[in-house]
Amino acid sequence: MICLGFESTAHTLGVGICESRGNRISVLANCKEVYVPPKGEGILPRAAADHHAEALGEVLRRSLCESGLGISEIDLFSFSRGPGIGQCLRVGCAAAKFLASRHKKPVLGINHCHAHLEISRGMLGFSSPLYIYVSGANTQIIIENEKENRGAPRFLVLGETLDMGLGNLFDVFAREAGIHPSHGSQVARLAQKGRYFPLPYTIKGMNFAFAGLLSAALREVGRRRLEDICLSLMETSFAEICEAAERALCLTKRRQVLLCGGVAQNARFCRMLGQMCLPHGAIFGAAPAEFNADNGAMIAYTAISEWKRGKREKIGSLKPDGYWRIDQVR
Repeated sequence: MICLGFESTAHTLGVGICESRGNRISVLANCKEVYVPPKGEGILPRAAADHHAEALGEVLRRSLCESGLGISEIDLFSFSRGPGIGQCLRVGCAAAKFLASRHKKPVLGINHCHAHLEISRGMLGFSSPLYIYVSGANTQIIIENEKENRGAPRFLVLGETLDMGLGNLFDVFAREAGIHPSHGSQVARLAQKGRYFPLPYTIKGMNFAFAGLLSAALREVGRRRLEDICLSLMETSFAEICEAAERALCLTKRRQVLLCGGVAQNARFCRMLGQMCLPHGAIFGAAPAEFNADNGAMIAYTAISEWKRGKREKIGSLKPDGYWRIDQVR
């Protein structure tokens, strides 16, 4: 089976193609274009959606060329159905449904969070890990529901942010502090030359919060070196998640810890979680950076997995759902 997937939840328009042979799913193509907001601003939903619509034809062409396939050779179409920005989601949904209808092929709507988990688990060969999912809007500690009953959630959220996602924490700080591009990668770059000082640390069981940390860090702008603030912001937020993840690890007794999502590209965070796993005899892993950033291949990969599990959907019933949580996946 060959599947083409569209990713369009936020700033990234991705088109990926995956192929299934037996139990193995391989990535044939993974192309994307990223919407860059004006300096000092966050994602403008309408502008991001327009960007995706304009870039879609070219990104699709590149993906097909990279795979060496024609559109008629695609067996299954898929798209990120949610969660995400409504206007952006509609671009991928419309493209997948149009191509599926035109070529008389099936189509599946995929949960964006599930796709991050699924492609990372498959690439690492993990069986039933403790997932730490960190992206722009989502920061959650997740396990698969081993006592799954018909209609029950496939995944259980053990802990999550009570206010904002880890990626948004860094992006908002960067924007308000005048860092450009306003992205977590720039915060990480500055943090390499910083020195730590204490900032507010908020954790409640296996839940955590970042709004107070953000406010305190912004108050220090102009008073302290920006490099010191970036380091302290990152170390404090990472430590909150590590503490909550260690509680979850002790509770569930899992032997594998999987970090996925955009912030999983941060090398310091990976080292901290790896050290946290050592005394518990757990294996830590994260997929290659290409597949932790938003991408179309993860949508196609998960669609093939879902198709093999027996998932089928009617094209007329598929609509974007900007609030589709991972613990609502059946």
